[in-house]
Amino acid sequence: MKSRAKFVCQQCGATYTKWSGQCSNCGAWNSLVEQMVESESEKKSALEKGKLSGKKLDFVKIKSIVPSDAKARLVTNFSDFDTVLGGGVLMGSVILLAGQPGIGKSTLLMQVCAEIAKGHNVLYISGEESAGQVKLRAERLGASSDKLNFAASTSANDIAKTIESGEFDLVIVDSIQTLAMDEISSAPGTVSQVTNCGNLIIRAAKATDTAVVIVGHVTKEGTLAGPKVLEHLVDVVLNFEGDRYGGFKTVRAVKNRFGSTNEVAIFEMFSDGLHEVENPSAALLAERTNTDGSIILATLEGNRPILVEIQALATPTNFGYPKRTASGFDINRLNLLIAVIERRTKLKLSDKDIFINVVGGMKLNDSAADLAVCMAIASAVAGRKLGEEYVVFGEVGLGGEIRSAFRADQRIAEAKKLGFKHAIAPATIRDKFVTPVKDLRETLINYVK
Repeated sequence: MKSRAKFVCQQCGATYTKWSGQCSNCGAWNSLVEQMVESESEKKSALEKGKLSGKKLDFVKIKSIVPSDAKARLVTNFSDFDTVLGGGVLMGSVILLAGQPGIGKSTLLMQVCAEIAKGHNVLYISGEESAGQVKLRAERLGASSDKLNFAASTSANDIAKTIESGEFDLVIVDSIQTLAMDEISSAPGTVSQVTNCGNLIIRAAKATDTAVVIVGHVTKEGTLAGPKVLEHLVDVVLNFEGDRYGGFKTVRAVKNRFGSTNEVAIFEMFSDGLHEVENPSAALLAERTNTDGSIILATLEGNRPILVEIQALATPTNFGYPKRTASGFDINRLNLLIAVIERRTKLKLSDKDIFINVVGGMKLNDSAADLAVCMAIASAVAGRKLGEEYVVFGEVGLGGEIRSAFRADQRIAEAKKLGFKHAIAPATIRDKFVTPVKDLRETLINYVK
């Protein structure tokens, strides 16, 4: 057999006979990596020979299947994190945890290991750090159980064999991008290595009913690095988001075969590790001063209602093209809302630089934040402020109309809990607490004073 080279896209897995700067399949630039493959002599396919390997499957009628009892779950010391997972770490499940460098993935997993190791055998495998580095982190976080073990390895074959031994209830693999299989010649982190290493570990976990957590890297765009097939193979995909230098950090499930994907766990980093934030609304509003450009939004993080401050700042532009900047809010949505304000109200924003900030490092993905952002911009431009007794939520349409918001009752309940008296919200909501509004222009005239 002669070896020949092929070029594989590290984003989508497409193969080419020669290198090019851009993958024609997914459009990614500089993603083709050379790999050596064995060339085989031409053979007739099994179909042409009329022979197929394998045997007939044993099958049963679905109605005759008796469901087994729910598998045991490993409970961590983070109640919200357990809720995100659907009640804890399920035995035999494979979880993929992805996040930015330095966000706290290893810290979170070490704290999870420390709790589970109080009653179960746990193995922490690192392909990135030495035993001394992991020991220092464990001491800082108070992880000192006799059932917490450590191994350093980048061999997927060795890791799978260790899992197959059945000695451990939970295995942490940090990270999948550092692993390599002996049978594949490409470098660690390539599409073929990530896919095959993931397959090997998942098969070992399922065969021995061992819970496995795999750490994954992310690209500069924030998406999971490597082939998309890895996300399909695992049972749960968790995203660890937030500002690594401060503010709140959130863990949410993008995929979960054993629970809801609407839950979220909110953490804050301290010297002794991550702590769950029990009342994020109160923490986010603790340092708030009621000035122009400041609006309190009642939003949702998964199924959890949160009150968060939206800040806006408007300054005269020094150049011909006004600047728009958003932190924690989609910049394209901001440009759209500015266009709606200019078209549907008398405010002129073409000569203003506009800056939007969501306090606390939160990242909003809630259409009901539209009204709060519009009112914050109008408040900053006019130099007027909204009364301290109001919270705001509602979606703004292109015609300037205020549209209904998802789970308004939970938003209202959270606002009442923190002592607010009124909510400026869509008129479709029937509640005495709500000050109903239908049009953006009338809302700004009546309430931004």
